[in-house]
Amino acid sequence: MSSVKLAVYPGSFDPITLGHLNIIERASRLFDRLVVAVGVNAEKSPWFTTEERCELIRRSAAERGLTNVETTTYTGLTVRFARELGARVIVRGVRPLTDIPAELTMMMANRRLEPDVETLFLIADGELAHVSSSLIKEIASAAQEGELAAFLPDCVREAVRRKAEEKRAQI
Repeated sequence: MSSVKLAVYPGSFDPITLGHLNIIERASRLFDRLVVAVGVNAEKSPWFTTEERCELIRRSAAERGLTNVETTTYTGLTVRFARELGARVIVRGVRPLTDIPAELTMMMANRRLEPDVETLFLIADGELAHVSSSLIKEIASAAQEGELAAFLPDCVREAVRRKAEEKRAQI
């Protein structure tokens, strides 16, 4: 077993928000290495490709000087992916209390599948706890991009604006 404390923070990150980044910053202080893992889910229709999402995460982490954060993609069960990496912790960002039942169910299933992998729940800071990628897409789709500054890292805003324009042009 490696002595490096490694954790995995999984999600779709479509796109990464300041709420995600708040969790990433805080988790990166707790672990030697934090892998932000972009899940590939064929049932979802993301705005950004997995490669684009990874690049936005890399740029956002670099802007904040987070040198122990890396990103990759994965398919399949998160807990198995974490185990394959040698991670003993999965970090989950929890927003409003409505997230708790689903997160607890997932945590209990993961514990059953891989008893040595723990789940650590972190709640984004108060002003960011309500922010979701879905909210971002809704605001951007309504051409309210000026309002996105409160929710997105600087390097992500332009990418979201371009995607929103592409989506509006397709209608």
